[in-house]
Amino acid sequence: MAIQTKLVEYEEAGCIMEGLLAWDDNLGEPRPGVLVAHTIAGRSDFEEHRAWQLAELGYVGFAADVYGKGTRTTDIDQNRAMMQALLGDRPRLQRHLLAALDAMRMQEVVDETAVAAMGFCFGGLGVLDIARTGEELAGVISFHGLLGAPGNTAGNVISSKVLVLHGWDDPMATPEQVVALAEELTAMGADWQLLGFGNTMHAFTNPAANVPEAGKLFSEDADRRSWALTNSFLTELFD
Repeated sequence: MAIQTKLVEYEEAGCIMEGLLAWDDNLGEPRPGVLVAHTIAGRSDFEEHRAWQLAELGYVGFAADVYGKGTRTTDIDQNRAMMQALLGDRPRLQRHLLAALDAMRMQEVVDETAVAAMGFCFGGLGVLDIARTGEELAGVISFHGLLGAPGNTAGNVISSKVLVLHGWDDPMATPEQVVALAEELTAMGADWQLLGFGNTMHAFTNPAANVPEAGKLFSEDADRRSWALTNSFLTELFD
């Protein structure tokens, strides 16, 4: 196995963004592509590692960017401001994500007819929004994502399969919001699955998450189980 990576630029309405593509060049033929949407912190080593893991599974992983090239920072206040700007303009967030999806589809190592998306936290909301637009892709996976409806997709039909992996004790996505999401997905005709991990908080896939007083805590068990479910879901989509 020889995992390769490269940076890919793409643009939406004058905003230049940059993602990282990862693939196994021993496979030879185009493979299904899986977009990885980032947390509040922007595209980071965390998402790039997930793209690498996807390449090890035989897919093409694309760690996307919705903030803009050159905005990578560990300044939480700056990251929060960038996230809030997009949360306040969900159609713009959706356009940035769809631009990333198109950029991934255009890569020669990607089978443009076989694409999916996964996202973490803010990115979990992002991939749900991709599905909500009615975009045709095989499936989306939301890990400990924010769940609130965007307000501009009511009446759309979701064509992709949806897998939501949720920490039941996540203060950023309450049980009431989980039920509301289930009702929303049902109304939009989605083929959806939702798994809640008991005694599990927000950011359960992130080893750096260790702020239980704020509801953020890594869970080795939930991380392992959620990745196994992801592998099974992707196999269902593409094999």
